[in-house]
Amino acid sequence: MAESKTGPISWFSPDPRAIIPLTSFNVPRSLRRALKNPDHSVTINQAFPAVIRACAERGDDDATWISDEVIQVYTELHRRGVAHSVETWMDGHLEGGLYGVAIGAAFFGESMFSKSTNASKFALVHLVERLRKRNFQLLDTQIINDHVRQFGAIEIPRSRYLSLLSRAISQSADFFGNS
Repeated sequence: MAESKTGPISWFSPDPRAIIPLTSFNVPRSLRRALKNPDHSVTINQAFPAVIRACAERGDDDATWISDEVIQVYTELHRRGVAHSVETWMDGHLEGGLYGVAIGAAFFGESMFSKSTNASKFALVHLVERLRKRNFQLLDTQIINDHVRQFGAIEIPRSRYLSLLSRAISQSADFFGNS
């Protein structure tokens, strides 16, 4: 990640590391009700450049870790079929979403954004359903915050994370597979 909008790109490996266990993913009751409302739709990889730019534009531009160089690299990963976006649409407008990278049976969530209530949460629920159906084993969120904690995110020691990571990336899972 970039240290600022124009800063150098650095590698971060937090210890502890945050993950969302796919087997115990929790959808809060109020969100379950909201998911039943047909006022939104969710797509995959329909607006990757718009999603990553919206993630970069959250808050103060100088404080973002998503620099133009990071956007270029992830856009190339998307072109190669490794990086993916999940988009939430309301009345034809992109209102929320997330993007990340799939390697083996691991998905590395990079960032998410929301312009309206629950929009990024809808994208996350859709992502987890997709990962479960396609036999993914690891959903890495890197760091923990209240937003991901409500879905069951936990922190684990780096040693345990590296063990889960090794197992997950050695497995085969297809982000676009049948299901």
